[in-house]
Amino acid sequence: MPTPSPTTRARAAIVRQIGAPLSLEEVEVEAPRASEVRVRMVGAGICHTDLVFRDGAGFSLPVPFVAGHEGSGVVEAVGAAVTSLQPGDHVVLSFHSCAACPSCRKQLPAYCFNFGPLNLSGGRGSDGSSPLSQAGQRINAAFFNQSSFATQAIVDVRNAVKVPQDVPLDILGPLGCGVQTGAGAAINSLRLGPGDSLAIFGAGGVGLSALLGALAVGAGPVIVIDPNPARRQLAIELGAAHAIDPSANPDVLGTLRELSGGGVTHALDTTGIPAVVAVAGEAVLYNGMLGLLGVPPADAMLPLNMMSMLARGAGVKYIVEGDADPQTFIPRLIDLYRAGRFPFDRLIAKFPFEQINEAMQASERGEVVKPVLVF
Repeated sequence: MPTPSPTTRARAAIVRQIGAPLSLEEVEVEAPRASEVRVRMVGAGICHTDLVFRDGAGFSLPVPFVAGHEGSGVVEAVGAAVTSLQPGDHVVLSFHSCAACPSCRKQLPAYCFNFGPLNLSGGRGSDGSSPLSQAGQRINAAFFNQSSFATQAIVDVRNAVKVPQDVPLDILGPLGCGVQTGAGAAINSLRLGPGDSLAIFGAGGVGLSALLGALAVGAGPVIVIDPNPARRQLAIELGAAHAIDPSANPDVLGTLRELSGGGVTHALDTTGIPAVVAVAGEAVLYNGMLGLLGVPPADAMLPLNMMSMLARGAGVKYIVEGDADPQTFIPRLIDLYRAGRFPFDRLIAKFPFEQINEAMQASERGEVVKPVLVF
């Protein structure tokens, strides 16, 4: 295998000031280390988490930094120890995990004991170094061990998932986080199947992915609650039995119970809003389960009535990354997509990479469900 060149130039969208628009600039990209690969980006989804870190809303990285954690692209160079990937392979980039902690040994990498250092530190989990620089100055990167808001990304072979080359590569990035999280919550975490019903609070990319995941495994009816009329309409088109507008309905819980015949076996909250979580908790039937996906305020407490939960034997679980192992779950989602059972492409709106700030604004305004940057 030829030795990779020491550095490669790339164009990156850099956060230089918290809360400000991103700046597109040229950077230098290190050659991949032994277990790493360099990927030429083809697409990158924009996730709510990217906006949270851009704005320093409870989470932050030292500026300047490059975000992006739903990348897809083509392998261009591999490190000396990499045998499972080679130049030309198509890959989806997901979160990183250590492979050695108790969770990873149980094939639960989303709960890796080293998740923070490996994904959210602004550098490599091994030594804190960053693969990006500019004129000798460090640019914090390795966000979810990829920083895919750039034309080139350095990732570990463990968080690069090889995918078939007959599927449109530019739209696959969201499978690495947002789509994986929603679909995985329905399929892996709640383990939905025929005879199960589901209420989804919030019809963004994660919520609608949960809808698609539930329907893909035969669950239903699924009821979606969201104030955005376009998203409610899309939910119905994708197969939701009902869509409730909470802004026009003073009794969402009553309406949900009426539509579902008393309640649902499972509920998912994607909003992180305590008042919404309280309704979702009361919506589940006896022995039901509430899954929580939304990022809450830092000081929020669960607003669930313990006696009510006891009386129903209801459970609650916070879900990270859809309880997914990306190396197996992403190929499963692609197989469902190819079979026509998981049309996640209906959620996507494409933007040129140069319009990253406009794409973020469109997402914040609720004009698009899942913006994807194309390179």
